[in-house]
Amino acid sequence: MFRLVHQDPRFFLIDKSPGVSFHRHGEEAGLVESVRAALGPVWPVHRLDRMTSGLLLLARSPDAARQLASALAERRIDKRYLALSDRKPAKKQGLIRGDMEKGRGGAWRLLPSRQHPAETRFLSTSLAPGVRVFFLKPLTGRTHQLRVALKSLGAPIIGDPLYHPASAEPVDRGYLHAWWLRFELDGEVFAFECAPQQGALFLREDFRSLIALPDWHPTAW
Repeated sequence: MFRLVHQDPRFFLIDKSPGVSFHRHGEEAGLVESVRAALGPVWPVHRLDRMTSGLLLLARSPDAARQLASALAERRIDKRYLALSDRKPAKKQGLIRGDMEKGRGGAWRLLPSRQHPAETRFLSTSLAPGVRVFFLKPLTGRTHQLRVALKSLGAPIIGDPLYHPASAEPVDRGYLHAWWLRFELDGEVFAFECAPQQGALFLREDFRSLIALPDWHPTAW
């Protein structure tokens, strides 16, 4: 379900596997339950969708949880994601901004209004015919925000069961990954990077070479 990336007396940082629910789903144990069984008491700071893999921060005490939750609410935790689409977006880079409204079947949609908008900055580039890479920086933390943002560009994420139309070809996972995380705790700055470990498209040599280029690194934009 997860891989331990970093251990600190105040927090754990894990690499969540795709296809794992955050909380218990019927008879299936959830991620938080599994982490607690393996590592001890934890307090979630943020969460990832079932289809999303990557870096997840878990506090080890209520005090650390309060500090990190406050940093998250004040936008002092910097997060970057990687996503793949098989569609060309309406624009190659910029800011996606708008209110979100829940629709049928658990899906959300982006509205033109901006009373309490979700905000996502993005860059994108072509990897190969039919595969486009998106580098995403969420400025807010709404449910399904990144998935809805790319859907609004006409470039839904490959393997997204809610926002991508059915494909004739089977897909091995939803191609969204929490790639990079930077935050401060007790005056100490932490920055972590974790490339995706699962998914045939994420493991392609040309993809790994692309995300290693300095121009795409989170510190460059």
